[in-house]
Amino acid sequence: MTRSSSPPASPDLLRSDARTIGLIGLAHGSSHFFHLLLPPLFPWLIKDFGYSYAELSVLVSLFFVISGVGQALAGFAVDRFGARPILFAALGSFALAGIIASTAQGYAMLLLASFFAGLGNAPFHPVDFTILNKRVSPQRIGHAFSVHGLSGNIGWALAPVFMAGITSATGSWRLACLCGAAMAAVILVIMVINRDALDDRAAQTGEARAAVAAVSAVPGEHPMAFLRLPSVWLCFSFFFWSTCALSAIQTFASPAMQAMYGLPLSVTAFIVTGYMLCGAAGMLVGGFLVGRVQRLEKVISICMLGSAVLLFLVGTGWLPGMLAVVVASVAGLGTGLAGPSRDMLIKRASPPGATGRVYGTVYSGLDLGFCLAAPVFGYMLDHGMNHSVFFGSAIALALSVVSAVIVGDGVSKKNKIALSAG
Repeated sequence: MTRSSSPPASPDLLRSDARTIGLIGLAHGSSHFFHLLLPPLFPWLIKDFGYSYAELSVLVSLFFVISGVGQALAGFAVDRFGARPILFAALGSFALAGIIASTAQGYAMLLLASFFAGLGNAPFHPVDFTILNKRVSPQRIGHAFSVHGLSGNIGWALAPVFMAGITSATGSWRLACLCGAAMAAVILVIMVINRDALDDRAAQTGEARAAVAAVSAVPGEHPMAFLRLPSVWLCFSFFFWSTCALSAIQTFASPAMQAMYGLPLSVTAFIVTGYMLCGAAGMLVGGFLVGRVQRLEKVISICMLGSAVLLFLVGTGWLPGMLAVVVASVAGLGTGLAGPSRDMLIKRASPPGATGRVYGTVYSGLDLGFCLAAPVFGYMLDHGMNHSVFFGSAIALALSVVSAVIVGDGVSKKNKIALSAG
């Protein structure tokens, strides 16, 4: 009996779904944590090594160059070899990155740590979405996407507190990196112990089996054929622009707001945590919207434009200091609300049986956005263009909406054609 034939309220099916969703959420949270292994330590690295923000932003760019190239390739590897062993290797790479960072004596070793962290991050989205789409029952897939996004935001929110907190308490950023490595190792052990719940080659849903059969029925279909679909590249561009905005907030919003509003770093450092926690709350609510809204691009557009307006307002410098911190944090709510709808829109736009390849390609737009945005916004900060950090973020969010609307129109037209044909 396939999983899709089980009753929707089956306790065994619910437990199985919850276990898989929880494990993938934990793994995904660790990947987002390692996005910020080094950026929260920039003030201490500047103090110890004398680097500029522009120089340190290269560490961020390297991370996402490796992750972006690797993510596109990882999608093919996941479709070919399965997601589970690649997930284990990724977590091992994170642990290695933390160990290398903890022993760094200069720029070269920091670059090496960024390399292994990016290598570990590369396969996560094709791995995660392949496992979720194949193991979670259709009635809970929207909630699975919600938890997936929620856990990522929690990882982002935890990293600055974890890394800067340990460093401040102990006076050692090296110990903070070592603790990050230990955390990755513990999560790897948890995944290995629960490996049966992560097996994407067994117990597929009926929907997943049908997708694979559909692909097998198409003779001569080239593995790269999905790259001809405009929807894939529009989703890619959506991730690129939305991530440019996120990169600015994560890495440079705190020092930019310190310069603009005269607040101490101990206060402005909470902007990233607040933005991510609000984003996490939005993700939770957004998971319920997915199953109730047909035109997902409308949800995405309203939420992202709302966030853009708030960030633009912060960039004007018109707000009182503490209110600006709150407004910048609340901007994360809109991007969070849009998250599950975004992931479902990609699922609807993907051809059957190419889950890993499509998610790998589309999410590499995220890596490219981080890669290119970091040096641009780092240059702005080094040259006193603090307002531009927030203005640039707002403009990037607005541009991402254009891509989402075009993809949504394409999916809607495809559905109408399918209904009329039926």
